[in-house]
Amino acid sequence: MRDRHSLPLYLQISEMLIREINAGRLAEGERLPPERDYALQLGTSVGTLRKSLADLTKKGMLERIQGSGNYVRRQSDVQSVYTFFRVELLEGGGLPTAELLSVDRVIKPDDLPAFGESDEAHRIRRLRRLNGKPAVVEEIWLDAAYADEVTASDLSESLYLYYREKLGLWITSAEDRFTVAAVPDWTPPEYGLAAGTPTVLATRVSLATDGNRAEVSRGWIDTNVATYVSRLK
Repeated sequence: MRDRHSLPLYLQISEMLIREINAGRLAEGERLPPERDYALQLGTSVGTLRKSLADLTKKGMLERIQGSGNYVRRQSDVQSVYTFFRVELLEGGGLPTAELLSVDRVIKPDDLPAFGESDEAHRIRRLRRLNGKPAVVEEIWLDAAYADEVTASDLSESLYLYYREKLGLWITSAEDRFTVAAVPDWTPPEYGLAAGTPTVLATRVSLATDGNRAEVSRGWIDTNVATYVSRLK
């Protein structure tokens, strides 16, 4: 996660803690370890940790009490870079990272749900990890009407962040459907399941602010490592 497209380190820690809190691994009212101890535990500096904690405090997920410590406060509507990423480690949480495998502009295949205005799409293939563990291979199809070209150098750790900042495209809702399908033949060897192995396939249709279908994605989840989680409040 040291390349220029990664989230800043303080934000990585903040996003990780948001997912830990949402998963219940950090309980409401729980006091975090002292900052110096916690920074050592997370392998970061005290200054970086304090910046992360300040971000969480601003989002209402942490209460910092002078002379006492930092206390968890759960929020159901917190804004997170990974709000739409619902795959977690089996034990809960886990910081998502993405390794780009390929990006190409291609004709849309017939087996995808209908979306967008163009006959072509930008196909983005990635390996997703949770806390460094390979968990999902994914294939994202962005309608070509939103960008003439998408290159590897354009893409950031979070595609939705890239859509907003570079394309002016806001994904506001999505529909997920699940089935069992074979792991695709382009899967990298470091993924835990071999090509052809049956596993859970999540297919998502993502909608923009105008209600149009902008993107379709498919994610093959290694159920030995991770699971899809949807929390209703």
